[in-house]
Amino acid sequence: MGSAFEKLKAKFSGKDTVSDEFTDDFVELSPKPSDRGKARVIVRPFVIEDFADIKPALDAVREGYTIALLNIRPLKDKDLVELKRAVGKLKKTCEAVEGDIAGFGEDWLVVTPSFAAIYRGVQTGEVAGEDQASQQQ
Repeated sequence: MGSAFEKLKAKFSGKDTVSDEFTDDFVELSPKPSDRGKARVIVRPFVIEDFADIKPALDAVREGYTIALLNIRPLKDKDLVELKRAVGKLKKTCEAVEGDIAGFGEDWLVVTPSFAAIYRGVQTGEVAGEDQASQQQ
């Protein structure tokens, strides 16, 4: 374990005397409890059961330091019209703060402020609730 620490120390001090070979050594770093309060970015989950539940998520994203993960399943099961309205409000707020929004899975949305972008791979498409709401009508 000491050799792994020496490798890290050498890397960060600029004195890379250790070869760049891959080894099975690793160092596990755990955050100190005092470091949690000083985080620059917060990833925060929200559960959306009705339209009013999006307000805390929107406020957090507007502050600029929070990436919101929204579970829309309860609202989707309850009222698709309200879900479409909530997704529309989320999209407008994202545009206003120059953020980004995307659905992943059938029940989750991610909303980011301007500093973060969402990678859109092959399976990521339109926001989940809006497509389903329009198909149900």
